[in-house]
Amino acid sequence: MISLTDSQKIGMGLTGFGVFFLFFGMILFFDKALLAIGNILFVAGLAFVIGLERTFRFFFQKHKMKATGFFLGGVFVVLIGWPIIGVVLEIYGFFLLFRGFFPVVVGFIRRIPVLGSILNLPFISAPS
Repeated sequence: MISLTDSQKIGMGLTGFGVFFLFFGMILFFDKALLAIGNILFVAGLAFVIGLERTFRFFFQKHKMKATGFFLGGVFVVLIGWPIIGVVLEIYGFFLLFRGFFPVVVGFIRRIPVLGSILNLPFISAPS
C-alpha cells in the first residue's frame, strides 16, 4: 500500500472530481461550466499530488512546451466559452504531455485478469 500525505490525498480527491466534472460536462453536450470546473479541479489536484514545483517543472520543460501550450490553451479556450474547440486542444495536449506514460499504463493493464487477456489478443497487441 502506498502511503500518501494529507495534501496528496486532497490532490487525489480534486483530480478525481476534476475528471468526473470533465466527463460529465462532455456527456451533457460540452457544458461550459462543468468543463471549466473540471479543468480547474484537475490542474489543482495535479499540483497537490506531485507538488507545485514539480508540476511547474513537468509542464514547462523545454521539449514539452508545445504540449503545454495546447493543454493550457485548451483550458483557457474552455474558460472563455468555446468548449468543443477547447476540449479538442486539451486532448491533443494531454496526449502529447503524457505519451511517455502510456506504455507503462498499458503494461499495468496487461496484468489485470480480464483486461490483460483482451489486450493480449493478436489483432490488438503490438507485433514484437
